[in-house]
Amino acid sequence: MKTSRRDFIAKSGAAAAAMHDLAHAQAPNQGHEHEHSLVPSDPALRVKSLESLLVEKGLVDPAALDALVDTYQHKIGPRNGAQVVARAWVDSGFKQRLLADGTAAIAELGFGGRGGDYLQVVENTPAVHNLVVCSLCSCYPWAVLGLPPIWYKSAAYRSRVVIDPRGVLREFGLELPKDVEVRVHDSTAELRYLVLPERPAGTEKLKEEELAALVTRDAMIGVAKVPAPKPGGRA
Repeated sequence: MKTSRRDFIAKSGAAAAAMHDLAHAQAPNQGHEHEHSLVPSDPALRVKSLESLLVEKGLVDPAALDALVDTYQHKIGPRNGAQVVARAWVDSGFKQRLLADGTAAIAELGFGGRGGDYLQVVENTPAVHNLVVCSLCSCYPWAVLGLPPIWYKSAAYRSRVVIDPRGVLREFGLELPKDVEVRVHDSTAELRYLVLPERPAGTEKLKEEELAALVTRDAMIGVAKVPAPKPGGRA
């Protein structure tokens, strides 16, 4: 039976997510530190192990893995999430549905699947700034943000952002006023978070697709704000 490109990408994505969830499921009563010890710390080794497993199970060939990475890195990336944010900015009804049930709302735009099955959207306001991390490993909303950046998976970010979120934000170039509350949301295999950034000033006349072009991956993780457009309507 011939397997389409879409089929093998879907299968390999499911297998990747299954291995990711397995890291959470092993040794449930022995604590997080032991869970981490069961998973190789070297990202390259983890990638190689995953590739070997997929090939051994006959799910994909090495070329299929290249296609998977290309899809999430270049075809999905943060573009889906940017469309979600832009729609929320221009459609108050959609925004309400998004904040109430992120999974159902992104499905209205045709997005979903692994990393989007249990999505909670948190809104930034002038008084509250939200920041997302996975302190255990690297849980991430693939369906709307694509592949996680390397720094998101690093031990330094995962540990420090929980203890000193303002310090971490400062290193990303974001200095928040002291009266702004910073809330850190810890993603898990069961629940992923997406930040709905504040809409920047000066965008009142921009169309939805122009707004989406302003939205960055970092703003949807919470380590940055959406930049105001430069003259001509571009960020």
